[in-house]
Amino acid sequence: MNRKILAAGLAAMFALPVLALATPKGITGDYVEFRNADVYTGPCFANSEMGLVGRNAVLGWRVRQGSWNGISLAGLSVVAVVRASNTLGDPDVNSLPARSVVIVDERANTAQRAALVDFAKAQAGRLLSDVVAVQPEPIQFEVNQSNPGSSMLTAGNLVVLRTRGIEMKDMFCHNEQVYYQPLVGHLKHAVPAVEEMSAYTGKRLGVTWKDSERRSSFVAEFSR
Repeated sequence: MNRKILAAGLAAMFALPVLALATPKGITGDYVEFRNADVYTGPCFANSEMGLVGRNAVLGWRVRQGSWNGISLAGLSVVAVVRASNTLGDPDVNSLPARSVVIVDERANTAQRAALVDFAKAQAGRLLSDVVAVQPEPIQFEVNQSNPGSSMLTAGNLVVLRTRGIEMKDMFCHNEQVYYQPLVGHLKHAVPAVEEMSAYTGKRLGVTWKDSERRSSFVAEFSR
């Protein structure tokens, strides 16, 4: 009996390093996205907007835990404001080139700010290939886990975004669907949402806006 106990103990001891190596050292958190065109809509609405709106976007990430390039980003946030050449997500027209401003959490140190920018670029790909400015600002980002689609994001005085879940009153033609997919990768549980209010007041993209009550947002989690 004692030999069996000893053997079991040795097996557990040697298994521990294997389990530790198998544990992912990824980065996880919350994500919110806004575009000035409906993403949850019917084809008739989408077709009427293509080429006219949908060039502006806000992409926001809040890191709950994890590191990027070996630098811990836990508790920090990063926001990208995008101005594209055409309707983002239109499969028939290239929306690039796009220009962007990246807003990094003012609490981040120099290394963390660089890691936040690199992380956002890795998530969004070519959409953030032309960053015209990186600005530190106080960022607040909250997601209501008990109310899918509900979130609040502010980045200094530059960005405000509030979203809520889609309700029956938001069904106009009753054949709505997720017409456009999110603009970034590595998401899970992406929920389309109504933006109650979105505003951008910066001066680096040649455009500002104040928008409300579009079915134009996503709230999700990210993991990679």
